Amino acid sequence: MKQSVPRILVVDDDKNILETLRVALEANGYVVDTALNGQEAIQKSEATFFNLALLDIKLPDMEGTELLTKLEDATPRMRKVVITGYPSFQNAVDALNKNADAYLMKPVDMEKLLNIVRVQLEMQAEDRKYSEAKVTEFIETRVKEIAEA
Repeated sequence: MKQSVPRILVVDDDKNILETLRVALEANGYVVDTALNGQEAIQKSEATFFNLALLDIKLPDMEGTELLTKLEDATPRMRKVVITGYPSFQNAVDALNKNADAYLMKPVDMEKLLNIVRVQLEMQAEDRKYSEAKVTEFIETRVKEIAEA
């Protein structure tokens, strides 16, 4: 089975940051879509599967931590990385409690961001392999049970 190119959704109300992240991610071989606010991000995640989302914590229509819980989760689960220009202990705790997979501060160190993206996508691939192995094991066990019945 051919491995598809990972799809990344970048959500930030700053068009310069969106463009910078889009260009850097595309230069590293990813398919990238962008959203300027939470509602646009939700609509795009419902229409398209994204492997990973990069989310600004301060958006014009909602907090990034609220968006974490509203983004459409498909299988395998979308990885979510929060990016903030407003670092605080409480923001970090809120993000992690709402299933953020990583937390970065602005200005973003591009090398660090690309490394986090790579690691998160590797973890997602491992989760997928584990899930597929569990499904296969269940089916094989069920077939044996039916055959013996």
